[in-house]
Amino acid sequence: MIFIAVKFTVRPEHSDSWIERTAAFTAATRAEPGNVFFEWSRSVDVPNQFVLLEAFADGDAGAAHVGSDHFKAAMDTMAEAIAEVPEIVNMEIEGDGWSRMAELSPKNG
Repeated sequence: MIFIAVKFTVRPEHSDSWIERTAAFTAATRAEPGNVFFEWSRSVDVPNQFVLLEAFADGDAGAAHVGSDHFKAAMDTMAEAIAEVPEIVNMEIEGDGWSRMAELSPKNG
């Protein structure tokens, strides 16, 4: 599985509309056959920073994603709103999605 984490620092005037700005890209990516997950979060420490966690079944699926029309369109759309070059972690890891955390479970009653 290809696991990717990206930090996007957005210009303050675009931070409240970032999720809307990326909605079509998010929907199209989630519909890709090789997409495992594609999830946005907003930083609690840096108000204008968003973190994207995404995974693809394999390198071919990741390459298809980067070569897609919706990826290319999103790069244009995002470039207008970011404040700096995004930071990224891109790794091939074992697994096929989220696993359960062994160290923590809900308490009963």
